[in-house]
Amino acid sequence: MYRKEEQPLPPPEKFELPFEGKLSPNNRWVIMAELIPWDDFEEEYAKLFSAEKGAPAKLFRMALGTLIIKEKLGTSDRETIEQIRENPYLQYFIGLNCYQQEPPLESSMLVHFRKRIDGELINKINKKIVKREIDKSDKEVKKKDCLQEKGEKIKNKGKLILDATCAPTDIKYPTDLGILNQDRIETERIIDNLYKPLRVKLRKKPRTSRIIARKEYLKVAKKRKVSYQERRKAIGKQLKYLKKNLGNIEDLIQAGASLENLSKRQKNCLETIKKVYEQQQSMWENKTQSVPQRIVSLTQRHIRPIVRGKAGKPIEFGAKLSVSCVDNYVFLEKISWENFNESCHLKEQVEKYKETFGYYPESVHVDKIYRTRENRNWCKERGIRISGPKLGRPPKNVSEEEKKQAHSDECFRNAIEGKFGQAKRRFSLNLVMTKLPETSITSIAITFLVVNLSKLLRQFLSLFLSLFTNNRTGELIKPLFINFDYTLNNFYVLKLIDLSENSWSKVA
Repeated sequence: MYRKEEQPLPPPEKFELPFEGKLSPNNRWVIMAELIPWDDFEEEYAKLFSAEKGAPAKLFRMALGTLIIKEKLGTSDRETIEQIRENPYLQYFIGLNCYQQEPPLESSMLVHFRKRIDGELINKINKKIVKREIDKSDKEVKKKDCLQEKGEKIKNKGKLILDATCAPTDIKYPTDLGILNQDRIETERIIDNLYKPLRVKLRKKPRTSRIIARKEYLKVAKKRKVSYQERRKAIGKQLKYLKKNLGNIEDLIQAGASLENLSKRQKNCLETIKKVYEQQQSMWENKTQSVPQRIVSLTQRHIRPIVRGKAGKPIEFGAKLSVSCVDNYVFLEKISWENFNESCHLKEQVEKYKETFGYYPESVHVDKIYRTRENRNWCKERGIRISGPKLGRPPKNVSEEEKKQAHSDECFRNAIEGKFGQAKRRFSLNLVMTKLPETSITSIAITFLVVNLSKLLRQFLSLFLSLFTNNRTGELIKPLFINFDYTLNNFYVLKLIDLSENSWSKVA
């Protein structure tokens, strides 16, 4: 059951504290809370719950705010709840009316929040926040509206950057021998659980050869350098042991054992083990190193190897992302656990740009894999310039303007590489710790949302610091003074304040 908050939240000055004092309106969490349209998506979140049955669920602001705090601080679920319990600004950010000593929720609720708030909803919030800020800072919005009324064609505007990356997950580096050994151990545990209710009926327990199989595995696994023949021979032996265990499981089921004696995790693992055995047996017989939809983790069967070809990390294990960048704001366009060719999605991403902003981009900046003949012709028909040299044999003579343009395009495209670095070094995109596929997608989408919120926050703070500096570099020798008119104009142009309604005008 979901109950909407009837009374509006008080401003930060009226937030009740157990001691004398008030919350500062200049705090980063107070500023960030005003940047997020909480009420616009609360109804969509409330549809997930029954209107009458069940206990009242946590509000949407508390659910999304807690996930943002976790990503912003880079803490675990338990540490995030402790930070919220100790910090009144974080309690205001998640929608509480007053400070409370007890934690507002348990750490296990974050798992449910990640299941309820899917990646699609996060992307909608991300695009709405960025579009609102871009439209407010656009000085030609009125001109664009006038052109739309007259029915004239809108010119292309803006620059779009497209690129792809991988978000690695927290799994052990998979090897064929290690995966088979792990599957063999799990089948031995399943045999033990299935044999327990049949002790009276079956006198002898099915033989598994677990001691011999472990010795055979360690004989090769402990070696620093293993030849191809030794590794192939060890894999063949583990396949025989695994096949024997799977046959014993089928015999126990025919003898009267029930899969209900297994836990839910063991049932899922048994289905995964059968699929892994088929894949490994096929690769061993055909002497290949790849197979469609290859499973590399027993507990996370959705993870696939992503061949990137990067120095130091030629293969990564996780989700592949296709991301777009507009005015240093990043959007998660496509995410898949299977490897895909990102050039096939250029048209779709450009159409999403038009759907969001109302016009096509003036230029699209991409790397070599996107510059196919089909993509170039499609962009040319819509008046979009695509970066990079033309296809075919390079010309002998290249003008200085073309060289300058090519260098400028490559420098401009580096912005998205910087965003990837920020998301992976500062935030959690470099190692996704969630285990389920749906929660992993939500965690990745939250990362890009926080990256954009951090940029908006820096933009606000930079304008706020301009209160204490002079806008003329030639007058630095004079005493510093607060230029109120210049700063208020900057705040008003970017629509970070409203001189008639918003309380930020009091701060300025």
